[in-house]
Amino acid sequence: MKKTLTIPPRNEYPRPQFKRREWVNLNGEWTCELDISRSGDWRNLKDKKGFRRKIIVPFCPESKLSGIGFTDFIEMIWYHKKLNIPAKWKGKLILLHFGGVDYESTIYINGQEIGRHTGGCSPFTLDISRFVSAGKSHDLIVQARDENRNGLQPMGKQNPWYDSRGCLYTRTTGIWQTVWMEAVDPHALKSCRIIPDFDNGSFTFLPEFYQDGRGLDLNISLRDGRKKVAAACIAAGNHAAATIKLSKPKEWNPESPFLYNMKLTLTDSRGRVIDEVETYGGLRKFHIEGNRFYLNNQPVFLRFVLDQGFYADSLWTAPSDRDLKRDIELAMKAGFNGARLHQKIFDERYHYWADRLGYLTWGEFPDWGLSFWQHFRPTNPDYQRSFRNFFAEWGAVVERDRNHPSIITWTPLNETCNIFDLGEHRRFVSDLYDFTKRLDPTRPVHDTSGYTHAKTDIWSVHLYRLDQKSFEEHLNEEPVCMNFRKDEENAYRGQPFVIAEYGGLRYLPEGRKPFASNSWGYNKQQISAEECVKQITGLTLSIVKNPRCAGYCYTQLTDVEQEENGLYFYAERTPKFDMKMIRKCFSAKPDWSRF
Repeated sequence: MKKTLTIPPRNEYPRPQFKRREWVNLNGEWTCELDISRSGDWRNLKDKKGFRRKIIVPFCPESKLSGIGFTDFIEMIWYHKKLNIPAKWKGKLILLHFGGVDYESTIYINGQEIGRHTGGCSPFTLDISRFVSAGKSHDLIVQARDENRNGLQPMGKQNPWYDSRGCLYTRTTGIWQTVWMEAVDPHALKSCRIIPDFDNGSFTFLPEFYQDGRGLDLNISLRDGRKKVAAACIAAGNHAAATIKLSKPKEWNPESPFLYNMKLTLTDSRGRVIDEVETYGGLRKFHIEGNRFYLNNQPVFLRFVLDQGFYADSLWTAPSDRDLKRDIELAMKAGFNGARLHQKIFDERYHYWADRLGYLTWGEFPDWGLSFWQHFRPTNPDYQRSFRNFFAEWGAVVERDRNHPSIITWTPLNETCNIFDLGEHRRFVSDLYDFTKRLDPTRPVHDTSGYTHAKTDIWSVHLYRLDQKSFEEHLNEEPVCMNFRKDEENAYRGQPFVIAEYGGLRYLPEGRKPFASNSWGYNKQQISAEECVKQITGLTLSIVKNPRCAGYCYTQLTDVEQEENGLYFYAERTPKFDMKMIRKCFSAKPDWSRF
């Protein structure tokens, strides 16, 4: 009788821009204990050899695909997995990678603590070489703590109340991204920053290594398909940099998203290969002149859609790699050229598909849940810790994603209203803007989507007025539309003007049951599909025809739980409307020659 081979869920290599051939996927069946009373430390759960409850990683325990589906608050959860270390890994650095664990995690092997991490969306890696032996089995325990009601941790659109309401949805706790292992040489590559220089037709490489060494060379090759088009060799070290100029550069753009295949090969003094990483890069430039956006020195109008990245059966985690690609394809079929990735750090594989498909995005952080900008002074005396939590995680996310050509803007905040101290807010936002620019000076920084602006390269508003006349009046306000004029006037200096949220019309076909009793949209009364499309088109064309506007972001791509105002249904991802009409609406571009 043949054995049935089981493939772990999310079995694709999780870092498409830093890919090694040999790795071990740890997704699949683990055991866990929901530690509702948070007594696991006293009960020495770190020493356990397993738990009674099974869970499918990387799906969070609140999700159906995890096999649990427990949606009440889980402030602590413990996981167990047997780690089988391949015998051939002897003498190497053995790395344990976590794509995402929400929110604070402590990792144990055989009962010994080996590392901690704070941040629900930022990846982390632990060198476990000292704690494991090649060819042997070990007990891995992961403790995850998730207190999303304390005001000290970002949670995005995860609901701080028991039941989902408004624009807040089912929570995600614990492991929600791929867990994997790989073994590397002690001198192996740790990362590599790849900076495209469109105007000069070149790429600059800034590698980082786990350890410096003598006599090491880094060979960099660029290919167009299988054809090698450029190469360089430099002495390897954490001080090293290489710039490779292309003789016939090919650009990356939405119409032709060309990507160079790249290989980074590390060799020792005898010419032996000790590490090899596959990556890719796109030669493109995104910048601002006056109140216009430019992609590769050509004006571009942003036709974006709001994408929250939720899935009915798996919440923050896409069920499969195909689902990530499909969401982008659905948006492109609707006429959009990009998305605002809203209140969530998206899977690296999502950015991979955006790079491949030529889809522009704004990277945004799930800052909701932090208390530092609330209209009341936080009662938690430790609230300033939220500043530290924010900067550490946001920096790690920018470093993770800054090589992706499809990301054109960083947006660290969303709707920072009800500020208890305007001066402190302006100081914080200014520091955040400068911090982001130091990490990545190649992209604009959009301080906060909607409001309250303090220091920003992009001027955005959220305008949920459905009456077209009133909508157009706000578009033409002088000097520009502001959500909070008194607080924002000093920040406006002629930046590109974007309607970063609008629309949000709810439509359910006759006979379809609402997701919940509190389902809603920005229109208060049910209207027909035809009326919805007409209203969406009217609002959108008002923006496109207005010479002041540099782009828009329509709310939203899909329904999300009780917020049923998407262009596609939540679970099925099937269209609600005549998509020919929708595509005609969102494909419309301004006539730049008239402006």
